[in-house]
Amino acid sequence: MSHPANPSLDIAVLLPCYNEAATIGQVVSDFRAALPEAKIYVYDNNSTDGTALKAMLAGATVVRERRQGKGHVVRRMFCDIDADIYIMADGDGTYGPADSEELIRTLITERADMVVGTRRGVHDDAGRQGHAFGNRLFNLLYRVLFGNDFTDILSGYRAFSRRYVKSFPAISGGFEIETEMSVHASRLRLPVVELELDYGRRPTGSQSKLSTFRDGFKILKMFALLMKETRPFTFFALIACAFLASGILFAAPVIVEYLQTGLVPRMPTWVLSLCLVGLSFVSFAGGVILDSVAQGRNELLRLHYLALPSIHSRSRSEATEGNAQERNAA
Repeated sequence: MSHPANPSLDIAVLLPCYNEAATIGQVVSDFRAALPEAKIYVYDNNSTDGTALKAMLAGATVVRERRQGKGHVVRRMFCDIDADIYIMADGDGTYGPADSEELIRTLITERADMVVGTRRGVHDDAGRQGHAFGNRLFNLLYRVLFGNDFTDILSGYRAFSRRYVKSFPAISGGFEIETEMSVHASRLRLPVVELELDYGRRPTGSQSKLSTFRDGFKILKMFALLMKETRPFTFFALIACAFLASGILFAAPVIVEYLQTGLVPRMPTWVLSLCLVGLSFVSFAGGVILDSVAQGRNELLRLHYLALPSIHSRSRSEATEGNAQERNAA
C-alpha cells in the first residue's frame, strides 16, 4: 500500500475470524475505505456460518486455518504474509478501521515496532463482568511479572513492523497469543507505543468466543510458561522459597522436640523436611543456570531482530537508489 507518510510501504490488514459472518463483510469494507491500497487478509478458523464467503464478497483474500485457536491463526498469518507494516484487528466490528491510519502514523513517527490500540471503556463493557475483572487482573499481573510497558495486554488491535513479525516465535494456540506478543516486546526491549482508541460493542447476532474461565486459565498458564522461559531465575527462586518454607515448617516442631527431649521420634517428618530443603537448593541452582541460558536466547533473538531491515532503513535505501537513478538519468 502507498501511505502518505511513505508511499513505498506495503501494508497488510490481518483479520483472524471464527463465525463472524454478521460483521466481517462490513469490517472488510471499512478497512478498504480507510486504507484503500492495503491488502486485506481474512484467515477463517473453521467457521460454519459463511464467514469466508462474506469476506470474499467484500474483497478480502481468504485463507483457511484448520487448527482451532487464534494463536494458530496468527502464527500462520505472520508466516505467510510479507509486508512492511501489519495491522491486526478482530472481525467482530469492535475495533474501528478508521483508527488504523493513526496506528500506522504512530508506528512510523515514533519509530516503534508495535503500537497497541488500548481499549477505551473496555472495563465498562467487556462483554461480561467476568471479562472486565479478568482484564484488570491480567494487566496487573503482567506489570508485576514483566514490567510496565503495557496497560492493555489483551487488546487485539495492533500495528507491527516487519522486524517484529518476522522475529516473533509464536507458540500460543488460543487467545493467550496477545499476552505472548506483549512479553516478546518486553523481553527484547523493543520500542512500543500505546494509543487509546474507542472500543465498540458487538452488533446483534455476533457473540464473543472468549470463555471467562477456560481462556482465563490458558492465559494464566501462558504467564507461568513465559515467566519460566524469560525470567527463569525469578520463577525457580519462588519455587525454591516455597520448598524452603515448607521444609522449615515441617522441621520446626521436630527441632523443638529434640531440644526439649534430645530425641527425634518423628523421623519421617524430619527426613521430609530435609528433602524439601534440599529441593529448594536444587531449584535455586537450576534457576541460576537457566537464567544464563535465557540470556543467551534473548541475545540470539535480538541479533535476529537487528538483522531484519527497519521501515526507516528501507525508506532511506530506496530514496538513495531513487536519487542515484535520477543522477544517472541526468
